[in-house]
Amino acid sequence: MADSVQSESEQDVESKIQETRQRFKEEYVQDSVDKYDSRDVERLLKDDALVDGYLTWRQFVVDDALKMIDESFQWRKEFNVNDLTESSVPRWMFETGAVYLHGYDKEGNKLFWFKVKLHVKDAKTALDKKRYVAFWLERYAKREPGMPLTVVFDMSESGLSNIDMDFVKYIINCFKVYYPKFLSKMVIVEMPWIMNAAWKIVKTWLGPEAISKLKFASKTEVQTFIGPEYLPPHMGGTDQFKYSYPPLPDDDFRSPISENGPIVSEDESEARDTESECKESLESSFNTEMSLRPRKVNFLEDGIKLEDVEKDLSIRFRGARKPQTTFKGTLLHVSPAEELSFGARDTERKCLIILNNVTKNQVAFKVRTTAPEKYRVKPSNSSVEPGASADIVVSLHGGFQASPQDRFLIMAAEMDLNAGVGSSELAQFWKEVPKNKVMEHRLRCDVVESVLCVKSSLSDSVSSSPSGDSQDLHSALMRLMACNYRLEQKLDSCLWFQKVLLVLVSVLMAFSFSKFCSQSNS
Repeated sequence: MADSVQSESEQDVESKIQETRQRFKEEYVQDSVDKYDSRDVERLLKDDALVDGYLTWRQFVVDDALKMIDESFQWRKEFNVNDLTESSVPRWMFETGAVYLHGYDKEGNKLFWFKVKLHVKDAKTALDKKRYVAFWLERYAKREPGMPLTVVFDMSESGLSNIDMDFVKYIINCFKVYYPKFLSKMVIVEMPWIMNAAWKIVKTWLGPEAISKLKFASKTEVQTFIGPEYLPPHMGGTDQFKYSYPPLPDDDFRSPISENGPIVSEDESEARDTESECKESLESSFNTEMSLRPRKVNFLEDGIKLEDVEKDLSIRFRGARKPQTTFKGTLLHVSPAEELSFGARDTERKCLIILNNVTKNQVAFKVRTTAPEKYRVKPSNSSVEPGASADIVVSLHGGFQASPQDRFLIMAAEMDLNAGVGSSELAQFWKEVPKNKVMEHRLRCDVVESVLCVKSSLSDSVSSSPSGDSQDLHSALMRLMACNYRLEQKLDSCLWFQKVLLVLVSVLMAFSFSKFCSQSNS
């Protein structure tokens, strides 16, 4: 019954997506060709997730979604958002450090920081400031599509001179109209009491669909939403990050850890990876180069048995989660498409990334992570030949646990067919390759809840999940069924043991009774 309801719901969403597209073409685009950027219109007609975002934010009322799309697309053309680059924004704006992306909240959402004390109201620079915010949002939207942001207004040491209501309204509109479903929450930290009246006005701008996302917090309360590792010291955190420009602050992706400690350089990382192949059960007798390149093997001449090959491969990827989805990039197809799933059990501490080269040239790749102390990646820096594939094993190191804040960055760039693929050649290649020639794809971490702890947390997860999140509810019910099956098995064992005890007690009592009777007769 639940499946049929879900199917009908999906069909309804699909029909509304098609209705939105058709009506947008007929009512908005047909007579106003120059009103929008053609790239935005083209994306709307192809990207279901984009249309679904507008519909969801407008409670699936098509008329409201169309008005929102119209306003959003006009803004995108006015600000030339599709062509915004770092050079489009005045350098001094980046140097102030008033706005930037850094860190994650406890739910794994990226933090979008606004240092209010560094903002000064000035009509002459208002347009540049708005374009500056648009640059950051568009940059993030392209890098992590569909992932929400948590906006943090750091109001420490700020006053009335720092409050620009027009600029605040613009920021609200960015999440309310221009980037639907992007706002996870908006946290206002250490707001001076004198600004209460101003923020009451802000609440009216947010509207009912976003008002619940507004959170006011003191220095101590902010840790309810953000862990200390991503909070600055003046908020009671331990994050020593200090904004500086250039370059732009990114996600702090670094080389992952190896068996003997952090990788010092990529040259050494390749050597350590090769050296430790024989020490781990994870690695097989095949080295990294053999796993990446197609190789013809004469099993009779080499004395290699097919059974041995299959055994080696099974050892290499034992316990690694196989990817089910694929991101189709310009150079590589990456599986999984969005996330690596880790759990608490030993069998849930490894994941497999598969890279398929879809070009006619050799492609170099390297993998980086925001938590290098936690993960080992084999291989983390290598190449893959045309038409071939590379298997990368990502495993949790030591006693570490995965976190939703953890991210992986896969970088790829096309090489010449005759280019060297040794560690020194790859290191030199990455130093010289232009940034615009590098394909980047990000993967986030998903922490899988263990079956053993589902029973205690299922009622909380079901009550706190949105009514529309039927997929999560379905998976939770499946885990509960698995847990229930185990309990039934244990119960059957207990019942069997109980029956055996009853039989033994009955025999003992019968023996005792017969002995008592014989003694009485004698």
